[in-house]
Amino acid sequence: MTSDTPVTNQPAGTADQRARIRRKRLEAFLANGGIVVTLLVLAIVVTALAEPRFMNRLNLINLARNFSFLLIPAMAQMLVMTSGGFDLSVGAVTAVGSVVSAMTMGAMIAAVPGAEGLAVIVALAVVVGVGLVIGLTNAVLVAQFELSPFMVTLAVMSVLTGIALYYTQGIPIYGVTDSFINGVGRGRLLGIPVILVIASLILALCIVIQRFTVFGRHIYAVGSDERSARLSGVRTRRILFLTYAFAGVLSAFTGFLMTARIGSGQATIGGNLALETIAAAVIGGVSLRGGVGRAGLVALAALFLTVIANAMNLLQFDSKYQTLVLGVVLILALGMERVLLRSKG
Repeated sequence: MTSDTPVTNQPAGTADQRARIRRKRLEAFLANGGIVVTLLVLAIVVTALAEPRFMNRLNLINLARNFSFLLIPAMAQMLVMTSGGFDLSVGAVTAVGSVVSAMTMGAMIAAVPGAEGLAVIVALAVVVGVGLVIGLTNAVLVAQFELSPFMVTLAVMSVLTGIALYYTQGIPIYGVTDSFINGVGRGRLLGIPVILVIASLILALCIVIQRFTVFGRHIYAVGSDERSARLSGVRTRRILFLTYAFAGVLSAFTGFLMTARIGSGQATIGGNLALETIAAAVIGGVSLRGGVGRAGLVALAALFLTVIANAMNLLQFDSKYQTLVLGVVLILALGMERVLLRSKG
């Protein structure tokens, strides 16, 4: 009987050990973006098989541009969510940035005919300034007055949308310079859309901020536990100010680039950006509780959503269904986050 004891205990111990190994592998798979990579690969393969036009060169260029227009504000949303907040105003700031870009260029060309380069530079400066002011407004209300980020940015979104629609009456504003449209909106660098190159540089900047700067580490600290971060000497209000300001600038800059693509300033663009950027962030592993988020995975999630939207356009799905699918994807992403939290618990 005593000789049989090790024999009966060994399989149980081995089973427990294997279970722990499987659990660690699953956690590593989830932590390194296994879900978003799998979803992206499946989306690309299924779309390519269902619609041969997907791999068409012109479609891939269009896909790259659309991806860029989601990637930049998704980076803004990721930084804010990592710090423990939300920014529902990204779409409205993008629309305002588009309107301001067209207005400024038109005014500059009227004042200094032929100075297209100067008009673009001045428009960019004004757009960055507007985005900075809006971002700081969000920051003051959230950090200084300690109001809910969700409600603050929802209110700011409503105000900005109302102002943009009132000023434009829903009519596109023209006056965008041809050189800006051709050089940025339609331009390519070594065959790659200029807009994608710009978006990739912004992605690289966000990765550097997160991995190699004190600012990036402090964003994680504030998002994980603001009180503990403050007691540890982190200037939490300053971090929130910088985060929301940077998000405002990125969102407005997105509107600047969209103006180059569509050739006019429009107050109606960016209507779904808040939902899309939150979906990209959550699918990319950003926690709704803050303190967790990686720019590279959010970029992959943004590409996944762009592929889905592109596939639905190619397959001629009604735009109403596209919004429905986006909502379902977001619900599934929230479910995945919940499962991940339970597995870690």
